Amino acid sequence: MNEHFTNGGAMMSEANAVTPIPVGLDDGYAYTKVALPDGRLIAIPSRARLGRSGVTWIRTGQHRIFEYETDGAVYSVGAVEGASTHFEGYPTTGLNRVIVQHALQEAGLAGRSVHAVSGLPVSAFYRMNGERRLVGIEKKRLSLKQAVHPRMERLPAAIAFVEVIPEALAAWYDHVIVTQAEQVVLDEARLAVPIAIVDIGGRTTDYVVVKDQGVVHASSGSLLGGLLDVKQHVANGIQERFDLEHVGEQLLSHAVENGTVRLHGKDHDVSQLVDIAKRELVERLYAETRRQLGLGVELDQVLFVGGGAIVLAGHIADWFPNQTIAEHPAYANARGMLKYLQYVCEASDVA
Repeated sequence: MNEHFTNGGAMMSEANAVTPIPVGLDDGYAYTKVALPDGRLIAIPSRARLGRSGVTWIRTGQHRIFEYETDGAVYSVGAVEGASTHFEGYPTTGLNRVIVQHALQEAGLAGRSVHAVSGLPVSAFYRMNGERRLVGIEKKRLSLKQAVHPRMERLPAAIAFVEVIPEALAAWYDHVIVTQAEQVVLDEARLAVPIAIVDIGGRTTDYVVVKDQGVVHASSGSLLGGLLDVKQHVANGIQERFDLEHVGEQLLSHAVENGTVRLHGKDHDVSQLVDIAKRELVERLYAETRRQLGLGVELDQVLFVGGGAIVLAGHIADWFPNQTIAEHPAYANARGMLKYLQYVCEASDVA
């Protein structure tokens, strides 16, 4: 993901510092995105590991690794060889919490009280019959509200309120709640028609079909597959080609984004390996998309969102005649989460 919309270190106004700041918090397996009410959009890699950084910075102010403590454990976040987030239960771990805290710090929210809406994959939020998975939802809420302390001269951003919604449904809120003539309104034309959201993320790809302002569960759900599968495929290929026991996470990210890997001071072209990995994922996504949505003839629109909609844009361009990619699709969920918090949550919910 190469979209950057702000200087992450920029501080919010100090005026009325007690007032909670509303944020949309899309804490994904690959990237963590924050949408702020002043229009700023922040993204950081979901990259951290347990333990101290083991680095002393020569120049003050040039830190690239930051330490946080939660639940008695110390984590390092930033330019580290990150632990895998590609596992069941990641959304309620200390690893997730410290990455979220670092994203809030990068958004300039140190010392601020935060009200947030976050998300879970559709299959982690709903059962197949449409019932909410209340235990898992509450576990996510409580985890995000658990204290995280920076091990540096910064105050923590304190999450005082959290609501959790399905991730792809958040993108629907972003789609139907729009700004017109400097006013925020519900777009009646978009509300009136059936639409499918396809959210290609890091670990999962989510499908949500909304018709008559209701979620159609027979055509909604999650596929366990996303951009992290591309990284794993490329990692396996690099290990085999160059006879390596391990490929560092930062080295791997560069290889996937740029098609080259630098080993022993030399650049090697791995673009074909990256392309093969993407095509393998696309084949899985295409099969699941057809299973969920068919030909989409009854849908007014198929809207692609998520970081995968950027990375795989050339591979998914002709799946439906009525498909579109959302503007800045990697941030669609975060924007929708913020809009949900600002315009949908009842006042009593955030009291």
